[in-house]
Amino acid sequence: MLPRAAAPQLCRPEGPSHPSTMAAWCLLLVSVLVLAAAPGHSTHRETRNTFQKSPSDPAARALQTTSWPRDCSEVPSGSPSGVYIIQPVGLHPITVFCEMSVAGGGWTVIQRNHQSTAITWAESWSTYKHGFGDVHGEFWLGNEYIHQITRQKVYQVRFVIWDASNTMKFADYNLFSVDDESQGYRLRLGVYSGSAGDAMDSDNPKKMHNNMKFSTKDRDQDAARGNCASRAGGGWWYSACYSAQLNVRGGITWGSLCRGTCRASAILIKPALYH
Repeated sequence: MLPRAAAPQLCRPEGPSHPSTMAAWCLLLVSVLVLAAAPGHSTHRETRNTFQKSPSDPAARALQTTSWPRDCSEVPSGSPSGVYIIQPVGLHPITVFCEMSVAGGGWTVIQRNHQSTAITWAESWSTYKHGFGDVHGEFWLGNEYIHQITRQKVYQVRFVIWDASNTMKFADYNLFSVDDESQGYRLRLGVYSGSAGDAMDSDNPKKMHNNMKFSTKDRDQDAARGNCASRAGGGWWYSACYSAQLNVRGGITWGSLCRGTCRASAILIKPALYH
């Protein structure tokens, strides 16, 4: 998997077999991606607008009856990596990037960043809640979407880190979930394995991320005297302050692997292997 996404393949033969359903699938994918490409617009905000068509529109009626996967693990095996529509239980359809070629595929990508990103990452609570960026490049899926996805099943997570020499390393946790907003989008992680080092669940309480609430520049929920998000430049599950910080411009950090010198990062989730 590369730090930046390749152009996705749309309207594939592996899609729905019924012609009208296939046409609706293609129409929605194209319309969402055209809207997402518009400068200054949020991908998820435009996705919601796509579904606000008149019920008298035959294409809109077809879209409303289409069954979307709940996450990327339900995308047919053998499908290429790229942008897909999913619909978590209780949510409207949203666009996500599905990584289908790494570790068995079926991964829903919830974050991607690059050292040279144009995104500032110093965003508000509301912006981190709903997500920002471009699913073709650097982005944050949105805390509310991440919560809604991870409440459906038992999930695992893979943090992918490209170190200062651009070597790809990974950190897997066999459990991953994010609590709801009333709980501060608190992070829950399981047991670590991998090659990047465990930067999320430290013995040092000042550098702990597991079980921490999410903090942004306008909502300080960390354990420090000051605001870690303001100091570090991006929203994250801070303690006081961090061992890992992937949501930042130009200073990506993962434990002792690369302290501000990481080249890129990605966060991928999918249902745990034993579920």
